[in-house]
Amino acid sequence: MRINHYIELVLLVSFFIGCSGTSKIPEGDLLYVGHTITVSKGEETKKVRKKIKSELDDLIRPIPNKSFLGMRPAVFFYNLAGEVKKEKGFRYWLKNKIGEAPVLMSKVNLNYNKDLIQNYVENNGFFNAESLADSTARGKKAKANYEVKLHNQYKIKSVHFPKDSSVLGKEINLLQEKSILKVDQLYSLDRIKKERSRIDLRLKERGFYYFNEDYLLVQVDSTVAKNEVDLILKIKKETPEKAKVQYKINDVFVYPSYNLKRDTVATRRMDSIHYNDLTIIDNKMVFKPFVFDKTLLFKKGDLYNRTNHNSSLNRLITLGTFKFVNNEFKVDDSFKNQLNAYYYLTPLPKKSIQIEALAKTNSANYSGTELNISWSHRNFFKGAEFFNISAFAGFEVQVSGQNNGFNVYRAGSEARLVWPRFITPIQMNSGGGYVPNTKASLGYEYQLRTQLYSLKTFNASFGYLWKENERKEHNLNLLNIAFTSSNDVSDLYKSQIAANPSLQNVIDKQFIFGTNYSYVYTNTMLKNKKNNFYFKGGLDFSGNALGLIMGANDSNNPKSIFGVPFSQYSKIETEFRHYYHFNKETTLASRIILGAGIPYGNSDNLPFIKQFFIGGTSSIRAFRARSIGPGTFDGTVATNSFLPDQSGDLKFEFSTELRTKIYSLVKGALFLDAGNIWLLNKSDEKSGAEFSNQFLNQLAVGTGVGLRFDFSFLILRTDLAFPIRKPYLPKGNEWVIDEINLSDKSWRKENLIFNLAIGYPF
Repeated sequence: MRINHYIELVLLVSFFIGCSGTSKIPEGDLLYVGHTITVSKGEETKKVRKKIKSELDDLIRPIPNKSFLGMRPAVFFYNLAGEVKKEKGFRYWLKNKIGEAPVLMSKVNLNYNKDLIQNYVENNGFFNAESLADSTARGKKAKANYEVKLHNQYKIKSVHFPKDSSVLGKEINLLQEKSILKVDQLYSLDRIKKERSRIDLRLKERGFYYFNEDYLLVQVDSTVAKNEVDLILKIKKETPEKAKVQYKINDVFVYPSYNLKRDTVATRRMDSIHYNDLTIIDNKMVFKPFVFDKTLLFKKGDLYNRTNHNSSLNRLITLGTFKFVNNEFKVDDSFKNQLNAYYYLTPLPKKSIQIEALAKTNSANYSGTELNISWSHRNFFKGAEFFNISAFAGFEVQVSGQNNGFNVYRAGSEARLVWPRFITPIQMNSGGGYVPNTKASLGYEYQLRTQLYSLKTFNASFGYLWKENERKEHNLNLLNIAFTSSNDVSDLYKSQIAANPSLQNVIDKQFIFGTNYSYVYTNTMLKNKKNNFYFKGGLDFSGNALGLIMGANDSNNPKSIFGVPFSQYSKIETEFRHYYHFNKETTLASRIILGAGIPYGNSDNLPFIKQFFIGGTSSIRAFRARSIGPGTFDGTVATNSFLPDQSGDLKFEFSTELRTKIYSLVKGALFLDAGNIWLLNKSDEKSGAEFSNQFLNQLAVGTGVGLRFDFSFLILRTDLAFPIRKPYLPKGNEWVIDEINLSDKSWRKENLIFNLAIGYPF
């Protein structure tokens, strides 16, 4: 028995040695396990030393192998794979995708890192700093040790801008007021570089097309006072003359059918047409000239500026009509200080057909597939209009929930036309880097919920979509029409209506005739910010104009259009998200949703498709889809296997989720969700459903953990959640934290909810 214990101990020790990464280190070398940096205490504050140390830590190279409890799994798998002769197969995948070569001490250049440290602290004003480097070894492992003595950090005593009388000198001097270099600031080379870039960008806005920030010199005089410097900004003597000149736009040439395979444009004879300030050169004349007049922002005689330069290119790209967009400016030798602008545009194929198969999930815990077929024309009326006809068919099943077996089958089609401009009775122009769109659509959808009913929906819309910039987007539908009717209502569903009359709203004929608007602000495309935000606000109105015209003011005797009472309501919904990035691998993501819908005049209820729902894979994940509320009403009780959707007029929802990378393509999450929906008015069918000042005491709360598998082309999300507060329980018993018992099978069956979805919840 004792021998077996020894064998087990030897095997265990061998395993840990293998996982430590030191088992196959070459003779005479050591495994590099990291570094230490000591910032010696001087006159600097603790906060300054801590900041310097943190920034130096990020500079040191190489980066050691990651370790977990002293083990290095990536090195273990690298060694386990052994020699790999083929660039494919399991062993190649194990060695190069899962595994990682050990980082050896022989690859560490101590002097290089020491110089890197010295340069960094000097660039931050510690001109008298001293840096040291050595290493220590223990067994088969080695560590690099660095020490830096900062001494005193220099400050800016004064900043001097050019005083010469040249056009360039005067323009630079005008920029001094908004300089980011200030007296009494700590010296920073990075800040000096940013100031040069700032000046260069501003000069580009003032016609200095050929100027470059490298033509600016900032001299540093450290002899003016103790621990202080003077900064003297100068224009380099070798700056070429053309960089000192402001340029204006002369002629603008557009080649709308440019082919990259042709050697030069000049070798071909092509027809040209003059339209306002443009010269359009094209034998085919497939685009109407006004397209480019509305898209390009430069006009003859304009002072060159970088904003219009970049915005014009971006507008050409966002037309969605051209595969390649190239641009150049050339000095016009016939005119002094003037540029000709040339745009070479390679069109995409005018017509295309696309077939795609999709895997999808929705907030009701349904997952399924869909087949889409679409035909597109990218220049429908020769004005870069985009016309698309599409058809789809698909089905969805509920992965988890009491609606298992009540599958959803969908089919439909849509025609959509987008004009890359405002179509309005009055003339409207837009600047910026994005082309505004006018859009019109007409669609039909047939939906069959097996064993329950079928719905037919016709919809049409006309409106505008435009972006102020990459962060702000507006969507205004002046006209939004939807008509829904039902067929084949089953006896099962009719029996459910008898028990829950509000379900009749789902199959009632609905006619929506209104206007809606949404606004989106986001900076989530900025990847290096500590905080990212997303905001979406929407307004939705229906039936107000019809109500005024037809005098609709009694929901008990509603007015009708084509025999169908039209819906009259106002609805508002807002969503705010915040992403706090601790580092590149860990993020705290939070979301809050507020919504309210008020029926009036011709309606006593919101249309079912406009009501609020809560619970499910992208909502409160500890509760089944659409099963929460309204209020303290217990929507989980159903007489049959079919669970009706619970809906409300008001909504509050909050979620927060800590996301972090676990390994390679696997990411983990710990989350908390809370929220509920309410009715505006008291309901005899649903006790406790109405909104009151006690709404915060009626929130459903759930928590859980999840894994996200990032396959680059899609993100597969799995969440395991359970409730910690059930609002429908008797007062005082809503919190159920003390009932959590993961080892109890009946508790798991009643409370654990598994969510499978594609993409992040928010």
